[in-house]
Amino acid sequence: MIRNLLFDLHILRSRSFCQPVISIGNITVGGTGKTPHVEMLVRFLKHDNKLAVLSRGYKRKSAGFILATGHSRLSDIGDEPLQIKMKFPDIHVAVDSSRVRGVKKLLEIKHKPDVIILDDAYQHRYIKPGLSVLLIDYNRPVFRDFLLPAGDLREPAGNCRRADIIIITKCPANLSPGDRKRFIENLPYKKSQHLYFTTYAYGQPEAVFPGRKKPVHASSFRHLRKSHAGILMVTGIAEPKPLLQFLEEFLHIHDSILFPDHHPFNKQDLQSISKRFQSVPGAEKYIVVTEKDAMRLRDLEIDEHLKKAFLYIPVEVKFLAKGEKPFNKRVVKYIKKAYRK
Repeated sequence: MIRNLLFDLHILRSRSFCQPVISIGNITVGGTGKTPHVEMLVRFLKHDNKLAVLSRGYKRKSAGFILATGHSRLSDIGDEPLQIKMKFPDIHVAVDSSRVRGVKKLLEIKHKPDVIILDDAYQHRYIKPGLSVLLIDYNRPVFRDFLLPAGDLREPAGNCRRADIIIITKCPANLSPGDRKRFIENLPYKKSQHLYFTTYAYGQPEAVFPGRKKPVHASSFRHLRKSHAGILMVTGIAEPKPLLQFLEEFLHIHDSILFPDHHPFNKQDLQSISKRFQSVPGAEKYIVVTEKDAMRLRDLEIDEHLKKAFLYIPVEVKFLAKGEKPFNKRVVKYIKKAYRK
């Protein structure tokens, strides 16, 4: 609170940039869906803009500014930036613990970006983004939460008012207008802020290690259900509940191993996973992980037989209540306005 006050009084200085800078972040510890929402924004903007995503590279083993390449490893840039670079190889992805330095470096490269997206930067107030997007988990509403360590809030809930746009994430796909209204009534926000609701849309399972003998298309949910496949679910994310609920609609989860968020898988973990996997019944069986977990698993030496069993579930963001067009329109309006200055 004191730190925010120092920024509000301009004792601590925020740096602005001429280039459009969009921040996506939260005030809750972990699991509000930052990476899928960054990817959603990238999909929308990449056709008409040269994009860069700047992250701090949580739990990477490197230091300073690093511009990701097709050869970057997990230890260089972290799991989330690696995931974004692999899915969108034509955009710039960079990591730096100093966002100000990171933006400066990005603007010095040969093909500098038109738009920079800051990943997880709501508390990083040394940069003043032109557009600030705050994510709030529908299942963990800030108005029922408390500051750390009593709860999961990084800062008071009233600081939601600092954002330009608020997105309520991980909503039930069938969320009713009444439920949306009740949530908004309890939310500390300003009337000038724009509110949207999103949900997750999960795709068909894909191989963590592609190119193996077992074809990916054979592992559709329809096939898994029809063959009564045995499933071991393994996650290292902050909030696995939405994925578990989705999978249980189609499959029977025989066992699950839940690691902490950003868990660095090691040989001992693989031994535990292998042992639990052996106890899963069925002639055909799989280990299902999240897309972010897949990034960390690919860096490990894994037995060829076990590799064939690993599948991940891709996820995309979908807007509720016809919110996609108004959201996109506001983003484009900001970018055009920034370039007119």
